[in-house]
Amino acid sequence: MCWAYSCAKKGGDNLGYNGHKHLKGDKVVPFCDRDCNIISPFIAAADNRNESPLLRDALPKLSTMARAIGMDLQASTVSLDGVYDCRAIFNRNMHPNIPENSRGRKTPKRGRKQRFNSAIFEERFRTIERVFAWEDTH
Repeated sequence: MCWAYSCAKKGGDNLGYNGHKHLKGDKVVPFCDRDCNIISPFIAAADNRNESPLLRDALPKLSTMARAIGMDLQASTVSLDGVYDCRAIFNRNMHPNIPENSRGRKTPKRGRKQRFNSAIFEERFRTIERVFAWEDTH
């Protein structure tokens, strides 16, 4: 799962100006499997909104869709960007695959190390970016 910037000429209510990227567009939060099949409805918002609240809106929709198709999300691994590092994923018994940000620390952070698999994280670029390219063209 990831977020996307869509800077094509669009109209509607979900447009916002992003001062960091200097463009006007929208953000999308989709969940897809390894075969690029979207397994939950898109959550769309204006470009000037933060992504963490969008994840909290997307997770209940993901759970209901997974229940409807008979998919079990318990103990599943979810590849995410660092911006989505929140407790909402742990509360659903899912394992986030997020690279740890050292935030300029000289010594490692105390406590249990995060689970991180770089091969799964690299696979994310072949799947979710293909979904974003499809979304931008349609």
